[in-house]
Amino acid sequence: MNTEKDFSPLTPNIVRALNDKLYEKRKVAALEIEKLVREFVAQNNSTQIRHVIQILASEFALSQHPHSRKGGLIGLAACSIALGKDSGLYLKELIEPVLTCFNDSDSRLRYYACEALYNIVKVARGAVLPHFNLLFDGLSKLAADPDPNVKSGSELLDRLLKDIVTESNKFDLVAFVPLLRERIYSNNQYARQFIISWIHVLESVPDINLLDYLPEILDGLFQILGDNSKEIRRMCEVVLGEFLKEIKKTPSSVKFAEMANILVIHCQVADETKLTNDLIQLTAMNWMREFIQLAGRVVLPYSSGILTAVLPCLSYDDRKKNTKEAASACNHSLMKLVTPEDDEDDDEERSGSTGSLLREDGQPKTEADNNDMLNASQESVGLSNISFFTPASSDRLQVTLDLDGIVQVLDRHLRDSSTGMMTRIAVLKWLYHLYIKTPRKMFRHTDSLFPMLLKTLSDESDEVILKDLEVLAEIASSPAGQTDQAGLCDSTDNKLELKVPESAKPGQQHSTKVADSSPSTPSMNSYFYKFMINLLKRFSLERKLLENRGAFIIRQLCLLLHAENIFHSMADILLKEEDLKFASTMVQTLNTILLTSAELFQLRNQLKDLHTQESCALFCCLYRSWCHNPVATVSLCFLTQNYKHAYDLIQKFGDLEVTVDFLMEVDKLVQLIESPIFTYLRLQLLDVENNPYLIKALYGLLMLLPQSQAFQLLSHRLRCVPNPELMRTVHESKYMDSKQQMASRRASSTQMDYNELLQHFDRVQSKHLEVRHQRSGRASDHSDKKLM
Repeated sequence: MNTEKDFSPLTPNIVRALNDKLYEKRKVAALEIEKLVREFVAQNNSTQIRHVIQILASEFALSQHPHSRKGGLIGLAACSIALGKDSGLYLKELIEPVLTCFNDSDSRLRYYACEALYNIVKVARGAVLPHFNLLFDGLSKLAADPDPNVKSGSELLDRLLKDIVTESNKFDLVAFVPLLRERIYSNNQYARQFIISWIHVLESVPDINLLDYLPEILDGLFQILGDNSKEIRRMCEVVLGEFLKEIKKTPSSVKFAEMANILVIHCQVADETKLTNDLIQLTAMNWMREFIQLAGRVVLPYSSGILTAVLPCLSYDDRKKNTKEAASACNHSLMKLVTPEDDEDDDEERSGSTGSLLREDGQPKTEADNNDMLNASQESVGLSNISFFTPASSDRLQVTLDLDGIVQVLDRHLRDSSTGMMTRIAVLKWLYHLYIKTPRKMFRHTDSLFPMLLKTLSDESDEVILKDLEVLAEIASSPAGQTDQAGLCDSTDNKLELKVPESAKPGQQHSTKVADSSPSTPSMNSYFYKFMINLLKRFSLERKLLENRGAFIIRQLCLLLHAENIFHSMADILLKEEDLKFASTMVQTLNTILLTSAELFQLRNQLKDLHTQESCALFCCLYRSWCHNPVATVSLCFLTQNYKHAYDLIQKFGDLEVTVDFLMEVDKLVQLIESPIFTYLRLQLLDVENNPYLIKALYGLLMLLPQSQAFQLLSHRLRCVPNPELMRTVHESKYMDSKQQMASRRASSTQMDYNELLQHFDRVQSKHLEVRHQRSGRASDHSDKKLM
């Protein structure tokens, strides 16, 4: 430094001492400066005071010589002490050169700068608050300083500044938040600790409402929550916990909309191998749960994003039990928000609006505003893609359910083969719930959902299949799915009306219009017959599905859609089936279900006596399809007590090709005759004279069987048939008259042409025989080619 330069009012001795390498000499010079400035203060000579500060700053603190910089720092601190309460008038000039030294490469000089600033702030107290951002910026850098002495000094200054902010009611939070928002994304551990400590302090000050600015720092807080330091994570958890408590206390002032999409992002774990991500996800999920419960229907326009985050968590194992439970609570609460009012049509909903039509200022949104709204359910999960909720208030339009977005998310999870079982169940529960609450809008998506719902019937989980069947049954029976296609069908007088299950929802009347091209098949709505056709087609293409789950699926459908509807429609479809082998297999499956399942008890009773025109029409419909399987046809005749017709059919068995499979079916029929289902049939063997064809039919089956266990079983049963002479009573003649009258009444009520039914049986069996011969011929040709 040029010692000859004029530094007045600083004396040459002061200048020399300030440049000295010894701290003690610089300290003496500082005392002299303090004395000099006090004199200027007493004289109210602000010009000289500024001149002294300017010299100390430019000629010393910002000097190229390290000892001069140290002298300048201690000199500036001395000026502040001398100024006392008047230091606030010169703070900008005092602070800026000191903060510049925070960036010095010499750690000792950084320490002296920290010490100097401590003295300046200690004297100025609340007067430093207008310069808080500068101080905070400098301190945030020192918090990550590698030198322990510098860090220790910065911590003392930090505590002092926190005390000042806590005591003051003049802290400018609006000016500070942008800096906080920027620095909160620091990856340095110490800087993060510094930031989180300040947030904790500001949040605890009653006069500072940091909750209003939480949307701007919430993402950063969740970033800090993933820090590797356990201590920092604990501090961040405490801060987030305090914020959540405050949110619960004052929900009306909370900006739920602006934070929920941030939670959606952090509810999704990008790297499951990091344990800290589990903490982030659990915390975000707990916040989401509270938001849904506190904000209510405000979240509905953005529920697709929430579901994107929540649904995968439902399949977590016990290692993430807490997250799974929180996700389940979110899912349940969100589902409860969907009500029938969301099914109401309006122009805004049809236009695909995904939120309120008003901006925050109450003015209508422009096209540009709408373009800026991106849904958090998109694959990109960056903050630039979040959409903001519109806070609920009395002057806003009613919130709109983002049904299109929800269906898109549900469909995506259902199609993804990696989706867990519990997630798939939740997806199907959502679809069912939406079809119940918003049927008209949901049917706009049915054509796209329908194939995937059918495919889901092949799922490995029975519970998934049950939920899937509930959705399909609701689609097939909902009045909202009815389209006016009745004109496409031939008008016939003998059409059956659909039977509505007793479990149908109160007040919901299912339509009985026929909506398919078959005049003899009823349809609950436009999708019922389509569902039945596609279900049978799936059974045809996936024989394992039919073998393993076919009976289970059909029994459940009988409970959901009424057994008569299912059997009537399937029989009608199978009548037109070109694959005769599949038709025979399917009839055998349906027949077994009809004769053995508890769910079919009512239908069996309906067919047992054939007292009504409807039951007779149903029998005829089943019979025509049952002809694909001769043994099933006979069992249907046994069930409906058409014993003479059963005997006539068995007489025709001599003309059929008796295969091992055929004999196995007869064997099963014998076993069924011994089951509780046919108790009434066995009791009718007591009345030999009035049931001769029953006995003949059973003897016919006996003659078909080889000497097997089934043969012995049926033979033993027939030996138990009593002698008719022994069974006669005194009133037998009257009883005979009564039986004849009953038979006459039954014949008149049924009005069935059994000859025509037999002819139909012959035609069907001829087709089967022809197909078998063709297969046999092709197999023979194939073997001949091999020999050649």
